[in-house]
Amino acid sequence: MNVTTDVAVVGMSARFPGASDVGEYWTSLRTGRCSIRRFDAETLAASGVPVEERQRPDYVPAKGFLDDADRFEAGLFGFSAPEATVADPQHRLLLESAWAAFEDAGYDPSRAPAATGVFVGGGQSEHMIATLADAALRAQLGDLQLRILTDREFLAPWLSYRFGLTGPSVTVQTACSTSLTAVHLAARALLVGECDVALAGGVSVDTPAAVGYRYQEGGIFAADGRCRPFAEAAAGTVSGCGAGLVVLRRWEDAVADGDPIRAVIHASAMTNDGALRAAFSAPGVDGHSRAITEAWAAAGTVPARAQYLELHGTGTALGDQIEAEAAGNAIGSGNRCAVGSVKGNVGHLDAAAGVAGLIKVILMLEHRTLVPTAGVDRPMAAVEPNGPGPLRLVTETEQWPAPPDGHRLGGVSGLGIGGTDVHVVVGQADPVEAAPTARVPRAEVLPLSATGPAQLAATAERLAEALRRPGAPCVADVAYTLRTARAALPARAVVVASTPAEAVAALEQVAAGRAPALPGWASHYAAWVSGADVDWPATVGRRVNLPGTLLRGERFGWRSLGDVATMPTDRTPESGRPSEQVVLAMICEVLGLADGDDLDRSFFAAGGDSLGAVALAGRIGDRFGLDVDLDSFFDAESLHDLAARVARDDRAASDDLVDALLSEAETASRASA
Repeated sequence: MNVTTDVAVVGMSARFPGASDVGEYWTSLRTGRCSIRRFDAETLAASGVPVEERQRPDYVPAKGFLDDADRFEAGLFGFSAPEATVADPQHRLLLESAWAAFEDAGYDPSRAPAATGVFVGGGQSEHMIATLADAALRAQLGDLQLRILTDREFLAPWLSYRFGLTGPSVTVQTACSTSLTAVHLAARALLVGECDVALAGGVSVDTPAAVGYRYQEGGIFAADGRCRPFAEAAAGTVSGCGAGLVVLRRWEDAVADGDPIRAVIHASAMTNDGALRAAFSAPGVDGHSRAITEAWAAAGTVPARAQYLELHGTGTALGDQIEAEAAGNAIGSGNRCAVGSVKGNVGHLDAAAGVAGLIKVILMLEHRTLVPTAGVDRPMAAVEPNGPGPLRLVTETEQWPAPPDGHRLGGVSGLGIGGTDVHVVVGQADPVEAAPTARVPRAEVLPLSATGPAQLAATAERLAEALRRPGAPCVADVAYTLRTARAALPARAVVVASTPAEAVAALEQVAAGRAPALPGWASHYAAWVSGADVDWPATVGRRVNLPGTLLRGERFGWRSLGDVATMPTDRTPESGRPSEQVVLAMICEVLGLADGDDLDRSFFAAGGDSLGAVALAGRIGDRFGLDVDLDSFFDAESLHDLAARVARDDRAASDDLVDALLSEAETASRASA
């Protein structure tokens, strides 16, 4: 392999059906669990499915359901409650997934490397459609504000903005191959020097609701609510929701900086089937086979060198047959290669499907284990384990044996409706000599933080569980990682320990809501717990993979097409000027402020931004037939002052003032993020 073209995977995050993080995802894969959920009548009713719909004979109450897809740590990412309510669940989920991925890579998310590129994509969302179609909401907030908070084209820019990332920021859209295309583009951007770190992957939440679908004979969805990739009984797919991201670096940079390398991407390729396919939505044999061979050629070898291929595997008889033929042609007769598809476990995740397969292969490489494709009783002939062809479907958990050169290699395929095929060649992370860690146990300070007390207790329990496992990292490495790769959040605790057992005992006390004893209590321990910034004593250690900060924010719900308000009729503006109390109430509504909140702050200090200011001025103007002077948003020192100025001043705002307001507010918002 040519080292100069290798890209290291240094971090990743996974939120998939049945798995809230990477560890749970691996457990699900290793055990061959199907996480596609069937819903009972009560659950469907709670999700708003009409009784006449769920009682139809062709209604299938199944989905790759994602738990807590409507929860969001709004304050952590600088969103007010009204903004978070409007924001699409895909935006919210991707922001939290990026936080987890940075932590997994050993980077403090609040200080992520600036020269990071973002390459992500998402699926179509009912929330987005319903929000943009809601005339009343558009009148309240404005078309631009709604688009920015809901449209998938802004998925990448929101990540760049909230994490302060200055590399390329690209929202990718190639249908079902979106997230793997994003990885391909991210790797290329790293290799040509457009960024030094890259965040790549995808998200798909068509709706967070527990709903099923109507089966249509001849369609792509399964009649029984199960996805059975490459099975003799394959008869359709099942949709699912999820998000997955990987953090990438040039291999030599990752090694030089001591990053925890999880796997190596040796090469990738992207093609299109053109017109050489049965239909626009069908894959083509030649195009996909070419994507595989080009990727392996770019890696300096041939597809026959692969020990495993993660195939797209939708579970449709036609699609699986075409893909098996394409992969078999690339591998070549006389060779044997294990294959599988994660869709049997989680369903078809649309824009997030490819990265779900990539993370699966990375985990198999790390654990030297091949996992079964769920839902398959009898494999189709082309992938029969004991058949004569070049492919064999993995049906049981088994060891991934090392090849003669000791370097395990796998491939991941993504096929998009419209013909965009992607293939990524990924290999195990060979051991790299790391900086020595102190061998003599000594007391180490382990600072913990979270967004709230409940999250702090859960974070402590997750860390304790990790340190109970065989092969857990030494306390020095744990301390180093917690000090350098975690943000300082409001709820805090301190643990002092010299061995994993001592750390576990102290962490259990934190998980139970008690403060553990601290030998040699020092002022900086108390300062940390009280919320101050602390310069911890220097320690020798390296960044290691630890459970991340648990993010479990409020439920902000979602919008469905049934929520769409009818178009408001034209009405005559209210006569007379608004009172200060009326204006103040409108300001508080836009900012999501409740009774008792501090109103002695400026509009921007209270969480307002440029678009909110313009939208508020528009609402006041529409309601009272006035032109609101936007200078008031600059000059008012408090919300009371702003309300008074707006109530007594009706000068028209100029375009120059609008432009100045937008610029100033964006600067203020960045400073507070």
